[in-house]
Amino acid sequence: MLLNKLLQSFLKERPYCVLVRAALQRMLSPSRLNQVFQDHAIEQYERELLFSSLVELMAHVVTRVEPSVLAAYRAMRSELGVSDEAVYQKLQHVETSVSEAMVRDSFAVAHPVLQELQACDRSWVRGKRVKVLDGNYLQATERRIAELRNLWDAPLPGRALVVWDQQTRLIENVFLTEHGLASERSLLGDVLSRVMKRDLWIADRNFCTLGFLFGLASRYARFVIRQHAQLQGVPQGKRRFVGYTEKLEKLWEQAVVITYQGRSLTIRRITVELKVPTRDGDRELHIFTNLTQSEASAKKVAELYGKRWTIEVVFLEMQTALSCEVKTLGYPRAALFAFCVALLLQNAFSMLHGALRSVHGQQKVDDEVSAVLLAQELRKAYDGMMVQVPAVHWEEISEISLKQYANLLKGWISKLDLERYRKTPRSTPKVKPKRKARSKSGRISTAVAIGRYKPPS
Repeated sequence: MLLNKLLQSFLKERPYCVLVRAALQRMLSPSRLNQVFQDHAIEQYERELLFSSLVELMAHVVTRVEPSVLAAYRAMRSELGVSDEAVYQKLQHVETSVSEAMVRDSFAVAHPVLQELQACDRSWVRGKRVKVLDGNYLQATERRIAELRNLWDAPLPGRALVVWDQQTRLIENVFLTEHGLASERSLLGDVLSRVMKRDLWIADRNFCTLGFLFGLASRYARFVIRQHAQLQGVPQGKRRFVGYTEKLEKLWEQAVVITYQGRSLTIRRITVELKVPTRDGDRELHIFTNLTQSEASAKKVAELYGKRWTIEVVFLEMQTALSCEVKTLGYPRAALFAFCVALLLQNAFSMLHGALRSVHGQQKVDDEVSAVLLAQELRKAYDGMMVQVPAVHWEEISEISLKQYANLLKGWISKLDLERYRKTPRSTPKVKPKRKARSKSGRISTAVAIGRYKPPS
C-alpha cells in the first residue's frame, strides 16, 4: 500500500494517531453516512452540504482537534463550500432519528471487525447477549441563542438512554429526547422495540417498571434490574438465606409475583445485605430477575448487577478523551447530534482497543494501557498528520475487504510499543500533616520555611 510508505514516520513516532484515522476512515465513510441520512431523515434534505461532511466537522470538535464549531468550519471551509450560517442551520435541524441511526451504524461497522480479530469477550452469562442500559442527561449549555438569554434556569438540551453491548464493549444503541427534563422511563417503549430473544438487560431501579419488565419477558429476554420502591409485587413464602457475595455480604432469595394488565409473572428477588449503606442510606439491595437458577445463582445475579457500573466507566472514558457535550450548542438537536458523534468516536476507540487486545492480550491492555495518554497523543499529533498525509491518501482503506482491514490493523498494532502508553500506578495516599498556626500577616517566605524545616525522626 502506498499509504504505508507515507506513514512510516508517524507509525514510528505517533502510531495511535494512524490507528485512529484508519478506524475513522472505515466508520466515517461518506457513502455510508449519507445513506444513513437518506434512510432516516424526514424533514431535512441534502443540497450543497452533505451529512458526512457535517459529521466530520463535528468529529474535529468532539476530539478537541478544533476548539469550536466555527474553528472547525474555518479549517474545512474549502471542502464544505457553504457559509458558516448554513452549517449552524444544518446542525440546528439534525433529526434525532438520524443521530440514533448514526450510532447504530457505527456498531454495525465495528462489530464485524472485532469478530474478525476474535476480540469479543465471553458473555457474562452463557448463551445470553448482555446489554447494560443507562441514562444520561446533557449538561446545561451556554445561553447563546436568543430564547435562553433572559433565563436564570440552567438550559438542558436533552436526554439520552445508552445501550452498551458487553461482548463487544461497543455502544450498540442510543435513544434520544429533546426534552431535557423528560423522565428516562418515557423512552422505554423505544428501547423495547430493539429487544431480541436471548438478550439479558441489566439496569438500575429507574427502569424497574411493570411495562418494561413484562415487555422484556414477552420478548423472551432476561433482566437483572434493581427493584424500585414503588414496585412491590406479592412475595411467595419466606425469603431464604442462600450464601454470601465476594464481599461476604449476606444473600437472600425469594419468589415474587408481579401483575400487569391481567397477566402475572413469577420472578426471583435477590436481596443483598450491604456492609456499607448506599449514598441514599439503603442497607439492603433488592434485585429482580427472571434468570432461572440454572442460568445464574443468587451470587451470580448480585455480581451481574454490580457490573452495571461498567457503563459508567465508558462514560468516564468518553469525558476524558472527548468533548462529548459541546456547551456552545444550545439547540437540542445540535447538542444531541454532537453527543452521538462522541458515541460514534467512542465505538471507534473501543474497536481499536479490541484490536490491541487481540495482539497484546486482554489483561495487559486492560490493566496497563492509559486512555488518557492515548487521547493526549491524538490531540497533539492528529492535525499535523492530516496535513502531511491528506484525506485523499486514506481512501483506499475504505475499499479493502474486512479481512484485509483487520490484518492491516493487526500489522500496525504488532509494531506498537505499549510502554509509551503505560498507566502510572497510583501511590498510597499520603496522610496530610497538621498545619501550624498562622503568623500575624498570614504569609511566609518559602526560603525561610525551607531553612526552618526539620524532617521527622
